[in-house]
Amino acid sequence: MKSITPSRHRMARTLAGLMACLLPALAAAAPITFNTALPVAKGQWLLREQYIQRYRYDDTMGSARNAHIGVLGNVLAYGVTSKLSLFAVTPWYLDKTLNATTPMGRMRRTDSGIGDTQLFARYTLVQHDAAGRSFRIAPLAGVIAPTGSSNTADRFGRLPRPFQNGTGAWGGLAGVITTYQTLAWEFDADATYQATGTHDGYRAGAVSQLDGSFQYRLWPRQLGAGVPRFLYGVLETNLVHTGRDRMNGRDVADSGGTQWFVSPGLQLVTMNYVLEAAVQLPIMQDMNGHALRDRYIFHIGFRTHFQ
Repeated sequence: MKSITPSRHRMARTLAGLMACLLPALAAAAPITFNTALPVAKGQWLLREQYIQRYRYDDTMGSARNAHIGVLGNVLAYGVTSKLSLFAVTPWYLDKTLNATTPMGRMRRTDSGIGDTQLFARYTLVQHDAAGRSFRIAPLAGVIAPTGSSNTADRFGRLPRPFQNGTGAWGGLAGVITTYQTLAWEFDADATYQATGTHDGYRAGAVSQLDGSFQYRLWPRQLGAGVPRFLYGVLETNLVHTGRDRMNGRDVADSGGTQWFVSPGLQLVTMNYVLEAAVQLPIMQDMNGHALRDRYIFHIGFRTHFQ
């Protein structure tokens, strides 16, 4: 019996190594509230569809404003090589509703349509693989294309610039993502920065963001033969700082600020697809003036891959 034990240990290590190689090529767990760490194998297309519901409000100094923002977003990624992946992130349907109380009474303003598109590349600069685990560091960079409308108007006139579906200006984004993956859990963290240019006198505030995501396999507790379905518990955190908007060279007082979210979620991972849901809950919001705050941001989505 003693002579069999080392062989079993070698078989277990071999299985762990094979699983570590196979899992990235299959549907896998990944962050829910940010896209930069999505796993893409060489020659593989990845498609993520997400619906995001955001409820915002301002109740400072007796103000009565709230906004409902629904986003149906599409992420399409392609693995050019084992290290280089290309991404296109498009909010292909935005639905914004702003409710406010004014001296003229209740005002309701709406806008819908496509939003601005992010196009970026991610390159794995550092990769260290061992049996049952992998560590990677990957910088990313790209552009923001002004595909959303920035001139929508209603019976009250032109909508406020923050409630337009697009900024009207080209922009850029850059960042770095790190991932540590084992057979039982995964941790992803990123730091990103994005900014746009000026259009028609308006420039949206630049966004600096730190994100972290921990995914833990809840079921099955032990890996067996084959690749079954997996249920992952997900806990994420997002620290977001938004600079003030600028209009005609001057800061907009009621814009920008710093927010910190904690986001619990679940992912069901199968051979071919992933179902996911999470809710972002603000635990700190230090906004400027009457800038809108968030009550919650709800994410529900579907992800698949194909050759």
